Amino acid sequence: MPRALRQWWRLAPADRWRLLGMLALLPVASLGLRLFGFRRMKAFVEWSSPLRAPRPADRADQAHAERIAELAAIAGRRGVIKGTCLRQALLVHWWLRRRQLAPVLRLGVDRIGALPDMHAWVELDGRPLAQRDLRHRPF
Repeated sequence: MPRALRQWWRLAPADRWRLLGMLALLPVASLGLRLFGFRRMKAFVEWSSPLRAPRPADRADQAHAERIAELAAIAGRRGVIKGTCLRQALLVHWWLRRRQLAPVLRLGVDRIGALPDMHAWVELDGRPLAQRDLRHRPF
């Protein structure tokens, strides 16, 4: 059995459905960014996932958010369209807002030699989600 298929079957059933949703939505995010740009796409994401009564994240919410960010990264690596960090962050931001959490979409930069390295990520209650060595400074 191929490795990718073994990994798929190791996922919890709920995570399989979430991953399928992300695999389907990443091309939509990519197309939206190409057609409308970042500002209008972010405005659309926030319009389509209104925060009626945002609530603070408890430990279960934080763990769920971390898992959602990990699944978005998997979808970005394995999908038909390779999802950049910005596309993944937009998707995670939308997903968590739908749960009435108040995530923050961050854009940052780090210098690697003479060139800047751009990065996008999501924070929940001030904690970056699914970020190992985050060297980037937010704008």
